[in-house]
Amino acid sequence: MKIDGRHYRTIFPEADGRSVQVIDQTRLPFAFELKRLASLDDAAVAIRTMVVRGAPLIGVTAAYGLALAMREDPSDGGIERACTTLAATRPTAINLRWALDRAAGLLRRAPETEREALAFAEAARIADEDVASCRSIGEHGAKILAEIAAKKSGPVKVLTHCNAGWLATVDWGTALAPIYVAHDAGVPVHVYVDETRPRNQGAALTAFELNAHGVPHTVIADNAGGHLMQHGDIDVCIVGSDRTTASGDVCNKIGTYLKALAASDNRVPFYAALPFSTIDWTLEDGVRDIPIEERDAREVTHLTGRTEDGGFATVQVVSPGSPVANPAFDVTPARLVTGIITERGVCEASADGLATLYPERRRAA
Repeated sequence: MKIDGRHYRTIFPEADGRSVQVIDQTRLPFAFELKRLASLDDAAVAIRTMVVRGAPLIGVTAAYGLALAMREDPSDGGIERACTTLAATRPTAINLRWALDRAAGLLRRAPETEREALAFAEAARIADEDVASCRSIGEHGAKILAEIAAKKSGPVKVLTHCNAGWLATVDWGTALAPIYVAHDAGVPVHVYVDETRPRNQGAALTAFELNAHGVPHTVIADNAGGHLMQHGDIDVCIVGSDRTTASGDVCNKIGTYLKALAASDNRVPFYAALPFSTIDWTLEDGVRDIPIEERDAREVTHLTGRTEDGGFATVQVVSPGSPVANPAFDVTPARLVTGIITERGVCEASADGLATLYPERRRAA
């Protein structure tokens, strides 16, 4: 995608081949800055502090973090230490573990002297595959938007939750990819963007992306989505996912489940868009089995923003001394999901539905 007319990926190797650059998402939307990652610790901190975030991008960053670790210690022990360090940064997103397992498996079979170069090459392949997958997700999802547009006058009104655009991937995005493809093809769309407390990633990141790409949109408070659905102002919901089970349960940013309930009550189609690397084929019951990250209470108690004089300030918004819970994700059961949009097409949110797109994953009876 483009910022001020220049194409950027969210992560890319520097010319020296010894480090990578990422977009510092903690500085958006008011400052667009790149941050250099030159070590395993740099990559781990970037993931943990949400300099980079979004399940696909976390996976790619972890792969590059493993490559940076191979420069420091290419031994078998170095591989294990790097994987342990990176895997501990964000427990919910399955892409992180998938990328580490893929890259580490390759490295373990290679001589130590070749591991650094091999790791960087594999991280680059994972990044390129993510871009291709997200573009394909966009093409499949755009057909849904075009079908809705053909049956109505005016723009297709899409509700999305959190940020599942190019900032959450390497390029294109997951939930936003269909919107970008449809918009670029001339399909009229208007996106309703949940602010997504507590980190406001919809208001800060999704709105930033849509502004940069020229896509019409409106930022709304998280609690406004159900009201808009009741009054016919939402045609379809599309969200991303940090982990989806083999049975079609969708884990995404906290508050997604409530939007799915409202969509079901108002007969609004509800889709999850995600690449194959987000599917956890080992899990069936998302509510019971997916680990939900509990994040720092300060994300709830404090807000940071730009003041009227152009400066920045962090303010407390919760009564001092009140206990705070901050689960980062929730799980939407498959029964509330109209369909899953992947790089291979659109399917029912069920084990049988996913098996139609990924027959190689079908379990023996």
